Amino acid sequence: MPTPHRSPRPPHPRTAPPQRLPARRPGAKTARPAGRNGKRKPPPRWGMRIVTGLSVLVLGAGGIGHAVVSGLETGIDRVDPFKDMKNRPAGGHGMNFLLVGTDSRDKITPADRKKYKLGGAPCHCTDTLMLVHVSADKQRASVVSLPRDSYAELPEHTDGTTGKQHAAHPVKLNAAYAEGGPHLTVRTVEQMTGVKIDHYLEVDFTSFMKTVDTLGGVEICTAKPLKDTYTGLDLTAGTHKLDGGQALQYVRSRHLDGAADLGRMQRQQRFMAALIKQTTSSGVLMNPVKFQEVASSMLRSVRADKGFGTEQMLELGKAMRGFTPSSSEFASVPLEEEGVQVKGIGSTVKWDAEKSGKMFRALREDRPLAPHVTKQPRATLVDVAPEQIRVQVYNGTSKDGLGQDVDEALRSTGFRTTRAPLGGGAGELERTLVSYDPRWDRSAKSLATALPGCELRAVKGQGGTMKVTAGSDFTKVQRVKAEDPQRGEFGTVTGDQVVCP
Repeated sequence: MPTPHRSPRPPHPRTAPPQRLPARRPGAKTARPAGRNGKRKPPPRWGMRIVTGLSVLVLGAGGIGHAVVSGLETGIDRVDPFKDMKNRPAGGHGMNFLLVGTDSRDKITPADRKKYKLGGAPCHCTDTLMLVHVSADKQRASVVSLPRDSYAELPEHTDGTTGKQHAAHPVKLNAAYAEGGPHLTVRTVEQMTGVKIDHYLEVDFTSFMKTVDTLGGVEICTAKPLKDTYTGLDLTAGTHKLDGGQALQYVRSRHLDGAADLGRMQRQQRFMAALIKQTTSSGVLMNPVKFQEVASSMLRSVRADKGFGTEQMLELGKAMRGFTPSSSEFASVPLEEEGVQVKGIGSTVKWDAEKSGKMFRALREDRPLAPHVTKQPRATLVDVAPEQIRVQVYNGTSKDGLGQDVDEALRSTGFRTTRAPLGGGAGELERTLVSYDPRWDRSAKSLATALPGCELRAVKGQGGTMKVTAGSDFTKVQRVKAEDPQRGEFGTVTGDQVVCP
């Protein structure tokens, strides 16, 4: 019986560009750029850094000409996270970026802060870290989220501000930035993953809303209503073109269901895939004017290593021009089932040593994380996966074989039919009928989506099996698929699995 569904991216040689700003001490907290009022920018909220970081890769290099990209590159703030680093992992194939997010809202107007609920005290640590691998053949980008609360052991280091020596000690991963800035963050991630970081990108998200608006919005689909009073997100089920403010709410929301951060991460993956689809299909990368308008709004908020210059951006651009949502794959580090309480630190999550080791080995060897999936026909999103819905089909007409046709059509789109359709009794049913137990109403609605025009009828006590009585109006079964796709070995999905049909 089904479970009840009740209502409730070889490293390119670095070419250091002319420096416009004085060099900063690696890890110094004072390295954070100041706002207009001279105060430090506070670091950002988890929701936006993932999206903007990948946007830099997609939009920061459009392959549209050296002059345009050079002009953009000179506007990037610089940091040197690799200075004097020793005993680093061996370089692999492809190119690896570490995307680091901090929480800055100083350029967001008071009205927008209130409207999109962006108040609250900022932290002084990274809120999001992501490892992005661009394959050597430039045909694939693998994005791995490194949970902020991951148990980590910082290597011994010198505080960039005070000069104080620190012995190795356990922390949550996001604290590496607070103690030693970009330099210590890169060291810690390399130590934990065994993956050599080629480039470092640090982003804030004050320009995020403007960027989305400049793109003309991003399309998101949801099979059920999404409402979060903490962020103000309020979307009905269906397809929505999100403007900048709504996109901000969508990727920040974590109080929509019991999935919390996992659910939020999955929604961020959907948004990133949708962003790639929008930028690669809308002509932005081939339109110098539009490209410069969009990319410059983001790159003003980026800090990058000195080696990430014009040539690297152009190289990436050649790859990104051929990208589609299916070129990207998204995953999170596999975790042990239970969190780890650490005295003085609190609750942490610990990486599954065997699975995470296998994942990072795949990145070093330039292998995909997601299994090859044959391209599927377009399908409508539903709340409950067809594979979880059991169906008994009846023929409600005098037409021979109709019941068998309906059973086979439903089974071909994933429904668990009995493979033994029955007669529907005397008479000629004009409209296909779906009867269901009210306790399984979500399953019934998903089934009804596959049978356009059918009638839904609640029958108390019927149980978990849906009954479909085929009427003379039956013409076809509409393909449907679950909103949360089947994930590979590392919980990986490809972008085409999560964008709107």
